[in-house]
Amino acid sequence: MEDFELPQKNRFLQCLKTGLGLFPDIGASYFLSRTPGYFGEYVGLTGVQLDGTEMLVCGLATHFVPSMRLGLLEEALTGVDSSDHFTVCAIIDQFSQQMPLKESSAYSRLDIIDRCFSKTTVEEILSALEQEAVHNAAEWILAAVQSIKKASPTSLKISLRSIREGRMQTLGQCLIREYRMCCHVLRKDVSKDFFEGCRALLVDRDKNPKWEPSSLDVIDDKMVDLFFSKVDEDGWEDLKIPERNVSATTHLSKL
Repeated sequence: MEDFELPQKNRFLQCLKTGLGLFPDIGASYFLSRTPGYFGEYVGLTGVQLDGTEMLVCGLATHFVPSMRLGLLEEALTGVDSSDHFTVCAIIDQFSQQMPLKESSAYSRLDIIDRCFSKTTVEEILSALEQEAVHNAAEWILAAVQSIKKASPTSLKISLRSIREGRMQTLGQCLIREYRMCCHVLRKDVSKDFFEGCRALLVDRDKNPKWEPSSLDVIDDKMVDLFFSKVDEDGWEDLKIPERNVSATTHLSKL
């Protein structure tokens, strides 16, 4: 993973996976699980869009550089004949700035997010959110409830487990596990929801996917387990992570 991540004011991070019948992949179970509290579960299950400031405060980004200063930053970086972490960081610091978190940002209510998204199951998370909505009709809470209700039940369950397992795994282990999950998705041996999500949102665009199974309560642990198993058939090789040379100096990443 790169040492630096620079979001832009008008660029966003969004994990619209569960609404498509998929799950947060390409290492998302690693970096989402390392955000404060249970913010990663909130982002992964609801597909909420994060702006640059939110990415910075939750640790998904290291610096915020205004787009008008990117050209100057590029010139400064290319003018230095060094790849030293601290040298590069010092240069980026000269062009970065702090941005205030919007009052409407859900991150400012991390207490509620932790209270709801720390629950063991998706069903319990949804129930907790609905109870919160009774006493607090904040827009982000209502949006979270609606997003979860519209998403693929299967995707929600495998996404939650993936993020939870990611907390105890290395990036390489997360990538291998997510690759196995993708294999099962593409094989359609457990669920066809990804193909249905693509049909409803990208092809026909009727925005009315027919998920199967259609409810959370009929998806048991055995079904979820299948997504995490290695595909032991010809033509389906496991992901192999190449070894890389690691610098003798260890840098602590925000991720």
